[in-house]
Amino acid sequence: MTHILTLHQITPVTHDTYHLRFDRPAGYDFAPGQATELAIDRDGWRDKKRPFTFTSLPEDEGLEFVIKSYPDHDGVTEQIAQLTPGDTVRIGDAWGAIEDKGPGLFVAGGAGVTPFIAILKARLQRTGTLQGSTLLFSNKTEADIILRRTFEEMDGLRTHFTVTDEVAPGTGVDTGMIDGAMLADHGAGTGAWVYLCGPEPMVKAMSDLAQKAGAPRDRIVHEDFA
Repeated sequence: MTHILTLHQITPVTHDTYHLRFDRPAGYDFAPGQATELAIDRDGWRDKKRPFTFTSLPEDEGLEFVIKSYPDHDGVTEQIAQLTPGDTVRIGDAWGAIEDKGPGLFVAGGAGVTPFIAILKARLQRTGTLQGSTLLFSNKTEADIILRRTFEEMDGLRTHFTVTDEVAPGTGVDTGMIDGAMLADHGAGTGAWVYLCGPEPMVKAMSDLAQKAGAPRDRIVHEDFA
């Protein structure tokens, strides 16, 4: 089923990432971590659907997304960055395999962190702490880190940020790609849940590395790939 949403607010989160707030259709439901197919409600764009994750909670009045724009792609995310309040988008029903199964290691690459925003917010609201969970978040540069302060201020959540395209001394950010040793250092081999989200090649590589670090395959959560 297609739903038309009206944009109420769009604000920058980083230099190329935006927080969008929409109205919510009556009866529309989703679970933290789920996504939907979204298209710009304009001629020439209505058939260009892309998956985006809800960053609001199921009980919130509106629907929210945090979306990274890629101007050089000349595509949907570039158009989303140009939306203004009153513009409309089209979404379908909610879907997704990433859901909260318990405390664990959350491994994200770039915009792949978005499913974890709602999952961590929901558990923090429900339990009052994120003790036992770690966010391992990789980006190209420090400026690309989405909602860094928000994650750092979540009670009980351990955070580790790493960047691949720069050295950022004195910023509390590591340099280098996530590898098996880093996964092991942050608990991938303890039997805890391991959540993965990011570009498909990264997720597949992280799944293999997590298993080599001792994570049981049935304790690794990520979207299914065709």
